[in-house]
Amino acid sequence: MSNYLFSIVLTIHVLVGLGIIALVLMQHGKGADAGAAFGGGASGSVFGSSGSANFLSRTTAILAAVFFLTSLGLSYLSNGKAVKPSSVMQDAAVTAPASAGDAAPAGAAGDSKAQSIPK
Repeated sequence: MSNYLFSIVLTIHVLVGLGIIALVLMQHGKGADAGAAFGGGASGSVFGSSGSANFLSRTTAILAAVFFLTSLGLSYLSNGKAVKPSSVMQDAAVTAPASAGDAAPAGAAGDSKAQSIPK
């Protein structure tokens, strides 16, 4: 159950993040930027005579609050559970015995240069 809930919250989190990016790019800046193409001062625009600035800033604030809440929700749902290896190869990599090639040759035991080389 929590795995499905985690997936749902993660999907909402990603969509809200993309929405915030889009809204920030559409907002008016001091110069002529991407927001200048939308609602360029027309009083009969879709957003009313005040322009799109008020609507876009409120929507951005709401999406930022939702993004913050989904971030907290994702951190609560993940709760640091240890993940077991899901394949035989991951399990073998964890418990692999040392190979015979790792041991030093018998004649090189007294050689200080052979012992100082990292493996």
